Amino acid sequence: MFSFQDDDEQWLSLRYDLTAPLARYVAENFDTLSKPYRSYRHGWVFRNEKPGPGRYRQFMQFDADTVGAASVAADAEMCMMAADTMEMLGLKGQYVVKVSNRKILDGVMDAEKIKLEQRLTVLRAIDKLDRLGQEGIKLLLGKGRKDESGDFTKGAQLELGQIEALLQFLRMHIPQQHQFPEHDLSINRYIVEGYRNRYQNNSLCQQGCDELDEIARIVEAAGYGHNRISVDASVVRGLEYYTGPVFEAELTFETKDEKGNSVRFGSVGGGGRYDGLVARFRSEPVPATGFSIGVSRLLAALQHLGKIGAKPEFGPVVVTVFDKERIADYQKMVTSLRDAGIRAELYLGQGKMGPQLKYADKRNSPCVVIQGGDEKAKGEVQIKDLILGAKAADEIATNKEWREGRPAQFSVKEAELVKAVRQVLARHGIAHGH
Repeated sequence: MFSFQDDDEQWLSLRYDLTAPLARYVAENFDTLSKPYRSYRHGWVFRNEKPGPGRYRQFMQFDADTVGAASVAADAEMCMMAADTMEMLGLKGQYVVKVSNRKILDGVMDAEKIKLEQRLTVLRAIDKLDRLGQEGIKLLLGKGRKDESGDFTKGAQLELGQIEALLQFLRMHIPQQHQFPEHDLSINRYIVEGYRNRYQNNSLCQQGCDELDEIARIVEAAGYGHNRISVDASVVRGLEYYTGPVFEAELTFETKDEKGNSVRFGSVGGGGRYDGLVARFRSEPVPATGFSIGVSRLLAALQHLGKIGAKPEFGPVVVTVFDKERIADYQKMVTSLRDAGIRAELYLGQGKMGPQLKYADKRNSPCVVIQGGDEKAKGEVQIKDLILGAKAADEIATNKEWREGRPAQFSVKEAELVKAVRQVLARHGIAHGH
């Protein structure tokens, strides 16, 4: 939680996620909402954590939730939605949606008599497994861990036997792929049976296994193989309000950490069932499940893979002001471009043509429109193609060549302004309106 004190020494906290606000909204409008209630939303959230590659203290998050559905079919749908999202982003073969059930881990903690006040620390420790490995988790489950910067994180203070029981739970590995036919859809259910047999005398674990088995049945029937949606006990999620199935979307390609070591890119989203959260705002239990995607982190991954460009999108066409007495004329040009569905704006700052062109460059404008007294007398405007001009500038050796060639700058009749700008945008593949 990112918290601070204001000038009156009152504690304030920035929005941690979008799930708690949804729970409050549903509670306030429960009687008027059609249920199950499906919704999606996006917004900025904040985390008081150390920044890293693709990890930020402030980032955009996208959520999708179903409230009012107790069936694990709703959880299965969340997993399939996450997988479909990764596929639509061109990440086929470079991701896996991992799914587990908090009830299995809760059952293990019950059996080991781990105190309730220790459990949130346990969850947050295990949630760091992909970054710290089992040795790092072992320290966080015990006395604590000091990172390379010297900062110390207090541990859960578990006994050695309790720590070993949790590590054994995490070490229950996935069977080797060669034991199954290629694309076999029974691998997930085979893994669930392993958990069921390991904890056959633990009723809460058995309940969690039943729910996982049903999710496996549903996703397999829909054609989602183990390579896309995988049962994995290491997924716990670090928030205490999860009550059942939990899931996480992980990108499996390698990137470099701060030291230049090769590591998996890791998680870009996750979620789970939170049947008790809405009840905190309402007197009756309300089942709910959802999935959150860290858009900022996912964007960093797509840029790393070259799926999208790292450069910003092109800005608006800028209509320059050559004569301040003719502001109305220039605004009319802006309006004609906007009416044609072309992003355009009038330069409203100070300065002559030089500062105006610099402004257009900073706005990443594809072109600018210029009309001085001479052009006005001829009924013309000049259009300067900034993209083509930048390319031509690299190929011109002298100012004389520039003045003589005047690359990427041309005149058209004022009535043909919209048509000419459309041609410039089309030349560079920039989408525009009707």
